[in-house]
Amino acid sequence: MPTIVFASQNPGKIRELQALTQGQNIDIIGLADLDREFDEPTEDGDSFLENATIKAVQYAKATGMHCLADDSGLIVDALDGKPGVISSHFAFDGVSEGEAASLSRQQRDDRNNERLLADLDGVPDEQRTARFTCTMVLASPEGLVLAHTKGEFEGRIGQVGEVPRGSNGFGYDPLFLVAPDHKRTSAEMEPAEKNAISHRARAVASMIETLGSVFKDS
Repeated sequence: MPTIVFASQNPGKIRELQALTQGQNIDIIGLADLDREFDEPTEDGDSFLENATIKAVQYAKATGMHCLADDSGLIVDALDGKPGVISSHFAFDGVSEGEAASLSRQQRDDRNNERLLADLDGVPDEQRTARFTCTMVLASPEGLVLAHTKGEFEGRIGQVGEVPRGSNGFGYDPLFLVAPDHKRTSAEMEPAEKNAISHRARAVASMIETLGSVFKDS
């Protein structure tokens, strides 16, 4: 099986994927391991699948290697599916330039979390259902899409004063109370525990099953 580049600039995602594929016959490296600078693609798709495809194809062509990319985010039912595809820049209505570009990832996460809690102000617990979703796409060095998978992780968004909690994870993890008991946030889970049931874990598990057939003739 060839070395696969995980086409992400997010160090948290890279750590999670490497942990999820540990012990498998898969050599995953990050973009930083290539010791080159890469322009980030414009993620202007209307769905997670479209955005994951944009990233996988562009980075595969740029690196000349097989590339795996994901697009993931938070879907909140009371907000008609928002933040959705703009989860990483929700506080800025999806705009990644200007002020958003001047902030660190942690600062942007904090702003996104503040916006989400504000938008849910007054919404009762039973209506705060949410899920993380992850779509993964594998592209060949020529930019051909070879496979795509999807995973979801159910929970709900806690109330102000109840969250944020926890120091593990990133993004909306400190706000996300994991189903079915909704007692702990995903940021309070140990990495190994979260990696067994998360949206990314489920998408990766499906992709691992798919890789064998994709590369069987390699």
